[in-house]
Amino acid sequence: MRVMVIVKASKDSEAGVMPGERLMAEMGAFNEELVKAGVMLAGEGLHPSSRGVRVTLAGDRRTVTDGPFAETKELIAGFWLWQVRSMEEAIEWVRRCPAPHPGEPESVLELRPVLEADDFGPEFTPELRAQEDRLRAEVERQQGK
Repeated sequence: MRVMVIVKASKDSEAGVMPGERLMAEMGAFNEELVKAGVMLAGEGLHPSSRGVRVTLAGDRRTVTDGPFAETKELIAGFWLWQVRSMEEAIEWVRRCPAPHPGEPESVLELRPVLEADDFGPEFTPELRAQEDRLRAEVERQQGK
């Protein structure tokens, strides 16, 4: 199963404070463990919401709102995409993760299973599955995989 591990934002991450050398080294070592175990598919940090936009879709209308956005606890500072056998395995890995926001009282990581083809039921017809397969293959080809 694929799991997205969402690193919730903090006051510092929203202020654009970059992690120190020690945390970067600890995260680098953790990421190395994930890669060696075949767990990590992707992982990235994100710029603060002040550098982002939100696009609201309402009927035919599209509204663009510039960041920053309120409610830091609802924002994302980064993510990993992992391939694991179960949610329990993902939790085991997260328990080993260095705290991404060491200057804060707590760091919050949210784990969410990624929807797979079978999760969509019969509405995901063979034709739609074939289209999805073609698109995934094209993305991999473009990335040189």
